[in-house]
Amino acid sequence: MQRRYYIHTFGCQMNESDSQRMGEALLRAGWQATEAADGADLVLVNTCAIREKAEDKLFSALGRYRLLKAQRGTRIGVAGCVAQQKKEALLHRAPFVDFVLGPDHLDKVPQLAEQGGIETDFIDSHEYLFPQADPETSRGRATAFVTAMKGCDNVCSFCVVPYTRGREVSRPDGEIVREVAALVAAGVREVTLIGQNVNSYAGGCTFAELIRRVASVPGILRIRFTTSHPMDLSPELVRCFSQVPQLMPHFHLPVQHGADSVLARMRRKYTIADYQRRIASLPPEVALTSDIICGFLGETEDEHRQNLEFLRCTPYDNLFSFLYSPRPHTGAILKMAEWGEVPREVALRRLEEVQSLQRARTLQRHRQRIGDRVEVLVEDRGFGRSRENWAVQFAGDAEVGDLVEVLVEKASPAALRGMQARVIDRAAAPATQQKRRLAVVSG
Repeated sequence: MQRRYYIHTFGCQMNESDSQRMGEALLRAGWQATEAADGADLVLVNTCAIREKAEDKLFSALGRYRLLKAQRGTRIGVAGCVAQQKKEALLHRAPFVDFVLGPDHLDKVPQLAEQGGIETDFIDSHEYLFPQADPETSRGRATAFVTAMKGCDNVCSFCVVPYTRGREVSRPDGEIVREVAALVAAGVREVTLIGQNVNSYAGGCTFAELIRRVASVPGILRIRFTTSHPMDLSPELVRCFSQVPQLMPHFHLPVQHGADSVLARMRRKYTIADYQRRIASLPPEVALTSDIICGFLGETEDEHRQNLEFLRCTPYDNLFSFLYSPRPHTGAILKMAEWGEVPREVALRRLEEVQSLQRARTLQRHRQRIGDRVEVLVEDRGFGRSRENWAVQFAGDAEVGDLVEVLVEKASPAALRGMQARVIDRAAAPATQQKRRLAVVSG
């Protein structure tokens, strides 16, 4: 009887991509995906360490999966950034876990599932090989993530990524283009180039040139990328938004805070004036989104006021805002006593003020589209995304992979809603042609 696996993913697009690669490794080793943890012989939790709440979710999930181990002998593995951060300490806290796996060792999942153990050493950047995607597991999907690079060299004081993902390593450009071509041949219509700092890519060409090379793949309809650092936004990349039709008009460019003094403590290496000059060079049709941290160490009321003022005058389409979360092995931890913690109730109030401001702006922007027709790539029945990366729900008979025009009738901060007006372009391969399935659940 074939053994079955279940992957539960927390965190970013890199984690989602890593989960897919681990699922593919298990498929090659003869495992079968299952839709529910209750029926799995292996439960693999792929983790995020960017905030403390993500760690709390991991241990809450492990508590539930521990019952499966007691009831039916289910093996349990932990992968991802918390695995890399905690290493052996994770097994001390959760001794029922069978193996711990860092992001550099995705291909070893089948071996560890059999034998148990810990694999968290970083592979030297000169020897690291990026996992190769199996395009068949993306058959029947409209979109796919393609890893362009990993790691980060910026060492921002709040961020644990350099410790959990290592230094920057770029994937060879030819390898990326070949993977995109294979995905397109399997029916994928949109790819998102991903990396912790993707626009610092240096895998044989500039990141802007990589976008142009990916755009030259016959049949690719849309290209996106994430995540970027403001210091690596080049004029060449800005020109791509106007000159490469396949590059979608959406740019996620994390600013983290609107006060220069906070940016200095964060070690972000730019000022608000620098950031504003960079975004001013973007074409006006580009939808801009960003990240904001509220309650960073030492944040004063005046710095919070500057943050709000910056947000009021910066035309973000959407904003991902969070409370500061102290992370081990970061520079901010060493300065906590000197800079001082912001009381939680104060930080929460500041976060709500930031989120309230952006909710109103996003709703206003979405309402301005009522009565318009927007181009949508269908990702699921009745759901897709516009060119600007807005979520769009619609009534209609379009299939996954179709490019449709939707007449917008309603709007909320979360999504546009409307009626399918016409099909612009039919997908070549319907979703029913998917041959190999992966069970990868995000939460």
